[in-house]
Amino acid sequence: MFEITFLGTSASAPSIRRGLPSQLIKHDEYRFLVDCGEGTQRQILKSGVGFKRLNRIFITHGHLDHILGLGGLLSTILRWETMEEMEIFAGDSALERIQELIYGVVLRGTQSPIPINFRLIEPGVIFSAEDFKVTAFPVSHRGSGCFGFVFDEMGKRPFLPEKAEALEIPIGPWRKDLVMGKAITLPDGRVIEPEMVLGDHRRGTRLVYIGDVGRTEDLVETCRDADLLVIEATYLETEKDMAKKFGHLTALSAAQLAAAAGVKQLVLTHISRRYREKDILQEAQSVFEQTSIAHDFDVLQVKRAEAE
Repeated sequence: MFEITFLGTSASAPSIRRGLPSQLIKHDEYRFLVDCGEGTQRQILKSGVGFKRLNRIFITHGHLDHILGLGGLLSTILRWETMEEMEIFAGDSALERIQELIYGVVLRGTQSPIPINFRLIEPGVIFSAEDFKVTAFPVSHRGSGCFGFVFDEMGKRPFLPEKAEALEIPIGPWRKDLVMGKAITLPDGRVIEPEMVLGDHRRGTRLVYIGDVGRTEDLVETCRDADLLVIEATYLETEKDMAKKFGHLTALSAAQLAAAAGVKQLVLTHISRRYREKDILQEAQSVFEQTSIAHDFDVLQVKRAEAE
């Protein structure tokens, strides 16, 4: 299961109710900040999620509304928080801009109290743990080095307790070993293979996060069967030409991607002040009913959909 906290959901400039783009994605003890618009550290405080273990930051691209918050956030973390290191993942052009911000403004020639490691994003797996991974994929926006991210839990074969009961397997380490795929020998001498108590393989939870993006034709397979797709919807279809000019999506095109990819739930973000929310939602739901609009401080738990 993943959990996403929306810290900032506005497009380009903040509004009274919406901060600039930033999201916190959690999986067990792991926490990832995705983008860091101006004011993100205050949003973190208001949300109650805190700074603990917030040492990995993924940047979708280098536009200022997605990175300016790094200055204040890192200034606070470097002074007050105890971390072994900070990792910032971004494309080439974004990393260059971020390094100018950190070394030219925040540190200004001084030594950072903790290592700051800059990780160049290239398409493929950029982070992996025992039971999940994060994959980066290129998206079309304005300029190079723009990425989206797929958070994938590893699939597994579920343990079937009714079969274990039928085989009179005691509760305890024997069952744990079977879940881990190991054969066991019971006290009565019987050998039990994992296949005898495990069900068919089930995929893990899939969360796809896409920031600013101007076209979706090449993203259908990347988003295929996602339990949650989070994506921008900066414009309405009435201004699709402007959306194309600035490399953004309309709510309709975001919904069309969700429908084509067979995702389970669509959440729209990067919301512009120029439109009423109900109009954005109506346009998207005309194509994909399971659509909602993100608001600052919304928290969603993302679980694998039962119906495949």
